[in-house]
Amino acid sequence: MLARAQSTTAWLRPGILGRGVGLLRGFPMLASGLVILLILALITLLGPLFVSEDQTHVGSAPPDLRPSSEYLLGSDTQGREMLAVIVYGTPLTLRIGLIAGTIGLLVGMLFGFIAGYYGGFWDTLLRGAADVMLTIPGLLILVVIASTIEGAVDVNTQALVVSLLAWMYPTRTIRSQVLSMRERGYIQIARLSGMRGPEIIVREMIPNLLPYLAASFVAAVAAAILASIGLEALGLGPQNEPTLGMAIYWAMYYTTIIRGVWWSWGPPIAVIGLIFVGLFLVSAGLDQVANPRLRRTT
Repeated sequence: MLARAQSTTAWLRPGILGRGVGLLRGFPMLASGLVILLILALITLLGPLFVSEDQTHVGSAPPDLRPSSEYLLGSDTQGREMLAVIVYGTPLTLRIGLIAGTIGLLVGMLFGFIAGYYGGFWDTLLRGAADVMLTIPGLLILVVIASTIEGAVDVNTQALVVSLLAWMYPTRTIRSQVLSMRERGYIQIARLSGMRGPEIIVREMIPNLLPYLAASFVAAVAAAILASIGLEALGLGPQNEPTLGMAIYWAMYYTTIIRGVWWSWGPPIAVIGLIFVGLFLVSAGLDQVANPRLRRTT
């Protein structure tokens, strides 16, 4: 049996998987992030039991109503209830991040493993492509792409647009991990035993990088959400969908900050802040799982 990196794969053993609570206690940042994301998930899951999707439509309530017992978060200038916008807009924003982050990580894994393991021409080509793309302002590219799309943009189209640039950082970071991993003893033994490159990548490298890949996925989701909010704040998002970014765009469009209608932009920004805090804590916690040097000494 081939030697393995015990520090990164010990948590995969069935005996330890059954002690999830103990794992979370050992990594408080990971636990805190998961709790925040769980609370947001419960709001989006249970919220539709109390508010209707029709309340996100224009004119469903009188405009610019202050928060009250009847309208808990008030209404915006378009007459949409802000509580309904939060309940139905949060999962839409998360969907954009999850789709774009998944595509970006998968492409980044493909490019990163090929460039890092095989090196040579493929490394020069894929690393060079990532380096060139990283020198160009990403938001500028996304603005150009989004502005050329004809017709109404929906959430899935927005996610695909964002995913076009979501692969660059995963490619660079995964490549760097693979470069150091391919020289380790158990990889050399795998080569000598007759295993081919794709088999070594799937059976030896990916399992040892799972915590790191999970952290990269969370970071890719956060970056995708940030990019989508940037596009939406410029009016290039799904106009007919109550995403959090579009709520901010409409608040700016109707000058609610100047007019003192703080409840039109305050709740969406607060929820976006919670999403990023939760994702950051989860990413940092997973980084601690993947990197023993970052763990607190006991």
